[in-house]
Amino acid sequence: MSVMGLFFIFIFSIALAYLWREGVLDAPWLQEQEIAAYRGAGGRPSAAKTGLVVFLGVALCLFSLLTAAFLMRMESYDWRSPPLPRILWFNTGALIVSSVALQLANLAAKDLSRERMRAALRVGTVASLAFLLGQLWAWREMIASGFYASQNPANAFFFLLTGAHALHVLGGLVALVRAVVQASLKEPPERLASTVELCAIYWHFLLIVWLLLVALLVGWADNFGAICRRLLV
Repeated sequence: MSVMGLFFIFIFSIALAYLWREGVLDAPWLQEQEIAAYRGAGGRPSAAKTGLVVFLGVALCLFSLLTAAFLMRMESYDWRSPPLPRILWFNTGALIVSSVALQLANLAAKDLSRERMRAALRVGTVASLAFLLGQLWAWREMIASGFYASQNPANAFFFLLTGAHALHVLGGLVALVRAVVQASLKEPPERLASTVELCAIYWHFLLIVWLLLVALLVGWADNFGAICRRLLV
């Protein structure tokens, strides 16, 4: 069995253990009161949180496959790493700011502080938009400098990895903007607490994935890549 197969089994086992711990695998014919009685907890988890955990597991497998393909392909003779646009560092800072802001919004929601939660959500949204605009600027700079996706596999992987990540940010931004609108309509923090928590978890995941992608693109993970290639071959 390949290393990637073992990795996917590991991810699946973690997701299954989480669902079991949260009670998703409990007998569906029991009433909520019966489940809470023998679990000694507050009943079943929210469907949204369970769905997010499953989605993050799928997204993690997707980025793992892309990373494995990147590490294997970079050994080919025609691989020419392009100079990375400097704006990627600004984009990294913007994503860090958005992740921190959403964590502050999550804490404010738990403290029932609507004003702090609303302000943090707005900062997170603006920083996320700045990240996406920065990514558009980076792609424009690459093309203007003559580094097309069809020119070299390294260029193609740059657009593929950053594009896949940007699509995940764009999808999460829809939920984040919805939370900002609800907060602006003076929705009580306790009603938004679950949504804000999910947004914070999702943005932390996006930040970790982005930092790993930057390490790959810059070349900081070359030694790690050499070890992975030996395992994958």
